[in-house]
Amino acid sequence: MHARIAALEAREKAARPAKEHHRLRSFFSGVLVFLGCLLVPLGLVAAWTADIVGDTDRYVRTVRPLASDPDVQAAVADRVTTAVMDHIDLASLLQGVAPDQRPLVEKALGKLGGSLESAVGDFVHERAQDVVASPAFETIWTDANRAVHTSLDRALTGDEDGVVKIETDQVTIDLAPVIDRVKERLVASGLTVAGSVPEIHTDFTVLRSDDIGKARTGFALLQKLGTWLPVIAVVLLAGGILLAVRRRRALVAGALGFAAAALVLGIALTVFRTVYLDALPSDVSPAAAGSVYDALVRYLRTSVRVCAALGVLVALAAWLTGPSRPAVLARGLWRSGIGATRATADRAGMRLGPVGAFVRRFRTWIVWILVAAAAVAYVLWPYPTGWVVIGLALALLFALAVTDFLADATVGTATATATDTGADTATGDPTGPPSARP
Repeated sequence: MHARIAALEAREKAARPAKEHHRLRSFFSGVLVFLGCLLVPLGLVAAWTADIVGDTDRYVRTVRPLASDPDVQAAVADRVTTAVMDHIDLASLLQGVAPDQRPLVEKALGKLGGSLESAVGDFVHERAQDVVASPAFETIWTDANRAVHTSLDRALTGDEDGVVKIETDQVTIDLAPVIDRVKERLVASGLTVAGSVPEIHTDFTVLRSDDIGKARTGFALLQKLGTWLPVIAVVLLAGGILLAVRRRRALVAGALGFAAAALVLGIALTVFRTVYLDALPSDVSPAAAGSVYDALVRYLRTSVRVCAALGVLVALAAWLTGPSRPAVLARGLWRSGIGATRATADRAGMRLGPVGAFVRRFRTWIVWILVAAAAVAYVLWPYPTGWVVIGLALALLFALAVTDFLADATVGTATATATDTGADTATGDPTGPPSARP
């Protein structure tokens, strides 16, 4: 008895260092996973900043759809109408009237007062709307945004080196080409007085840099980090999972934390949109500014949805491969479905031959190759979306189902055995199985 107690005490003392070691591993694993999740939103913003600020073509592709946005078109038409009406002399409309009739017309126009100005304004606004709704406006809009991309860089990063300077705390587009097209339409429509309107330069605000002035330093840092910050976040998550004592549980927690961090960024984008629009001056259209904001952060929101979907799918896959009772039940249902499908195929006369044997032999390697192929496809996809992630997951699931179907030999063997037994019984073959003999 004393010897047994001494042995148990010695075993307990030997197990204590191992427990302390496990606690340290769990602690540092949790720290790494937490830091990785914390860097996920910053990594997404860093990648977005590098794309939008560092790539002019990417920026132009982002804002090109705004040329057909109704709110942006309405805001541009209003700004152009105001600029043209400020330079139209309504009295010059009388120049086409006969000299002896001018006193009567002037008297009549004087009684109309603001009605004439309103009528002419409506006419000019209609021509402006025609211009902004035409394909020519998309070309003007694209060229103008390509020219102001450097200004966007200065607004976001605060870098004042270079030719373009930010002097009015905003990134604007000169609407002079649009005004020229409107003047041509007005002259062609009979309002010849529009031909005497001088060249007008008026601006359409794309982004007010003073509203994000406090974040300039952060934007500049994120632009320099670029794609490295997302890599660091993934490395920290992977290190925390590998260091964990229970790696499957750490993988589930890390994947869900990854998805939650991305969703937090999505919520922050929605909140900042409201704050940004509330801070706009009265002469800026909130609807148009909202459309511009939505266009600029569209790919960032897509990245949020991709990360959320990816995190949930990875967590679900890790949980389904675990030892919990629901996971075991789910795997049992999966195998039952594959087995039933294979049994139906066997009854229909389907035979796999050497293919089935090959898949059964190398099934583990085939599964890992399929998983690696799905991961490579996701990494090499230029700009994946949430639907791309779901599509790749469904394609991988289908490929795994086909692999299990080809590797399932139990149904085919059982069916073949039952068939042979039935044949032996029917023919009375004495060499058949003992159970089939008389």
